[in-house]
Amino acid sequence: MNRKKIFSIVEVAEDHNETASRIYDIFMLVMIFMSIIPLMFKEMTPLMVLLDRISVTAFIIDYFLRWITADFWRPQIKKSVAFLTYPITTMAILDLLSILPSIGVLSRALKILRVVRLLKLIRVFRLLRYTPRIVVLINVFKKERVVLFTVLGIAVFYIFATALIMFNVEMYTHTADGGVVFENFFDALYWATTTLTTVGYGDIAPVSEIARVVSMISSIFGVAIIALPSGVITASYMEELKKIKEEKENKK
Repeated sequence: MNRKKIFSIVEVAEDHNETASRIYDIFMLVMIFMSIIPLMFKEMTPLMVLLDRISVTAFIIDYFLRWITADFWRPQIKKSVAFLTYPITTMAILDLLSILPSIGVLSRALKILRVVRLLKLIRVFRLLRYTPRIVVLINVFKKERVVLFTVLGIAVFYIFATALIMFNVEMYTHTADGGVVFENFFDALYWATTTLTTVGYGDIAPVSEIARVVSMISSIFGVAIIALPSGVITASYMEELKKIKEEKENKK
């Protein structure tokens, strides 16, 4: 099998290789889900180890298949450059980080610190390659990044301002059990964030009348701020879907 055919199966679903490409995609999705199963358990039983080894073997093969066909993936640059720069592309880095924890190249210190287990969680992001709708959503975020970062800036400023006000209002107020409302400023930031997002876990709650008024105002503004980007994202997402539909119709 030549490299062009391998690329069409691994990366591009051409007409004559569409079935093979879909089968490969389904197989890799199964491997991804299989690799996640051990992360749902505390102990690594022999079955969990087996599932991990099978999935990692598939990931390693997939990584090298994509590497040896990197020149087809980026035909606009020289072959040598495509091969050399592939390992530093975003998806290649994610692929490699999802493989390393299972092949014993990480130090014992990292294993003790549970870094290995956390790195394995990166395998979830491999799903991005096989979920076109998520890619569309990422493109929407890139397109509307100015608006979204502006809203994020407003939200961060409001959280900080509200936390600062609440921390000073409730600095000397005590709860029913005799403790203070906010032990430190971080507690105020935590409360402001959960209030702004209208989550409100209830583990930290204002006591004084002034603080409750601030809390009500914060909740109202939270609804407004969170709602700001939703219309922008929805409109841009529909526009991207329309563009994809038009491109498919033009190809036909």
